Amino acid sequence: MKKLRAALIGCGRIGTKKHIEAFAANSDLIDLVAVCDLVPEKAERAAEEYKNRCELCVVRCGEKTLTNNLQPTTCNDQRMPSVITDYSKLCADDIDFVTIATESGNHYKNTIDFLSAGKHVLVEKPMALSSEHMDQMIALSREKNLKLAVCVQNRFNPPVQELRKAIDSGKFGRVFTATARILWNRNEEYYKQGSWRGTWAMDGGTIMNQCAHNIDLLQWMLGGEVQEIFAMTENYNHPYIETEDFGAAIVRFKNGSIGIIEGTANVYPRNLEETLSVFGEKGTVVLGGLAVNKIQTWKFEGEESHPFMNLPDPDTVYGSGHITVFKDFARAIIDDREPFVNGEEGKKSVEIILGIYKSAREGIPVKF
Repeated sequence: MKKLRAALIGCGRIGTKKHIEAFAANSDLIDLVAVCDLVPEKAERAAEEYKNRCELCVVRCGEKTLTNNLQPTTCNDQRMPSVITDYSKLCADDIDFVTIATESGNHYKNTIDFLSAGKHVLVEKPMALSSEHMDQMIALSREKNLKLAVCVQNRFNPPVQELRKAIDSGKFGRVFTATARILWNRNEEYYKQGSWRGTWAMDGGTIMNQCAHNIDLLQWMLGGEVQEIFAMTENYNHPYIETEDFGAAIVRFKNGSIGIIEGTANVYPRNLEETLSVFGEKGTVVLGGLAVNKIQTWKFEGEESHPFMNLPDPDTVYGSGHITVFKDFARAIIDDREPFVNGEEGKKSVEIILGIYKSAREGIPVKF
């Protein structure tokens, strides 16, 4: 099978760490031919990271399997991706798709440019910063029959999949409520790493940035269709940013269930927890771990535990789900099917966040 040709747009922290990791782990399906960043040194660093990761592999049946405990082995098909600072050059290239890991406020333009050029697009969260822009992205992908997907990698975590199966099978009975808690710390040094962070034009605050993944999981478990949101936000401890560092919201869904969201960047002295709790008439489940990657509580009639209670934590809060996201997206292109989290799905959590901001600004519940 011929590999898909791909490019990475944006070689900051997420691009260099998680996108490069995912490209290397899926090199049996994907050939990363270019990395692009306005700062050439960042793109060069990403290209070198890709080369290093691909060298830590073994060749089995013509496929490369990423390992963590083998001596470096150079694969026969290994080559460095091109380093580019102007992504318009890639629009005319014969690549199949791009992954976008630029600043949040650039996701819309980047996506529209590549869809217009006939490329499939996998974009980081948040998909965009306005409903109008998300609708345009979805419409253009449909018009051109191109795949559009969003990196909400925690949906692929095995404990998250187990929770979803329990809900879909009716194991909970009626699901009453769910709570998403993101109790983290982000200090001034974090915001100084990028002038775009904590701005309304390019980022949003703690709810949009740190809480987006767990809000996505909450809405996915509770049915996705929102009826009403009431929220409050504050900036308690970060006077040097425009946006909030704390937010709390109650989300009523059309099926009658209620979601509770608590997000903060003010926990002293470091990240405390990220948890998703689901409560139903016949069951209680709490997911936690470093990246919502393990089961903390699993209680149904006759069940007091689950094997996924003992899973190891990943290296960072980003988890390892990008590897599965990239594989799913590549297979969606090859098999001509929908990605697991397409544009319509990726839009849902952002609209909840926009509703939280609107309710907090106006001081009233927001009807959807």
